[in-house]
Amino acid sequence: MLEFPEGAPCWVDAMFRDVEAAKTFYGDVLGWTFGESSSEYGNYTQAYSDGKAVAAVVPPMPGVDAPSQWCLYFASPDAAATAGKVTANGGEVLMGPMQVGAFGTMLIAKEPSGAVFGVWQPGEHKGFEKMGEAGSYAWAEVFTREPAKPDAFLTKVFPYGAERMDPGDDPEAADMDFMVFSVGDPGQPVLGRMKMGDDFPPEVPPYVQVYFAVPDCDEAVSKTQKHGGKLYFGPMDSPFGRFAAVSDPQGAAFAVIDLTTTVGEMPSFG
Repeated sequence: MLEFPEGAPCWVDAMFRDVEAAKTFYGDVLGWTFGESSSEYGNYTQAYSDGKAVAAVVPPMPGVDAPSQWCLYFASPDAAATAGKVTANGGEVLMGPMQVGAFGTMLIAKEPSGAVFGVWQPGEHKGFEKMGEAGSYAWAEVFTREPAKPDAFLTKVFPYGAERMDPGDDPEAADMDFMVFSVGDPGQPVLGRMKMGDDFPPEVPPYVQVYFAVPDCDEAVSKTQKHGGKLYFGPMDSPFGRFAAVSDPQGAAFAVIDLTTTVGEMPSFG
């Protein structure tokens, strides 16, 4: 069983108006299978990769007309205390803290620049049973136009160390403002923060980009488009893997990354 230190990503879920269509899409693109829906908890349905829990899908609550989007949850030993830190440091608690039976306690919050995230205090449900392998969560980044806001906020709400990427001599990276947050000693990277540039349409709000690992990035993109999803960026090679930013047919954005296909030297941070 995986154990998650405070501030580490530990779960993802998404609301879909058409849950069955979402199952078909992610079953093909990411190879997921799905458990029985839990009517007691709003037909919350877990997704599995190789029999291990990796995510969940759920229909919207009655009367809620929210867009489909993935929500990343960070681990907390005390969700109520984390909620207090969120509001004390300029964030907003949108929902909770709310106990979910014996599974744990959740809250949904927004950092000061506007990106939405979740917090999970585990009970019986510990979180991901598989990470960093094909078919499971691999990484996440906060995309924002106001990087100073999440940078200050996140390091106060969670016990993060923070290091900025050194672009070095790469002219393409000269304008890149990228921060990595880590937990523990020595620091284990758990989250990135990217400043949104002019290539992002102004109507796109700050958001958390979730990366799912796949065995073949190009094949995942092809399947996404075959189902009516969109390609926004890539596929592109990097020292971390070959990746692409996409969305499913219901509009939920995410990224796919082949962690085994790496190109170039790892950047330095400091």
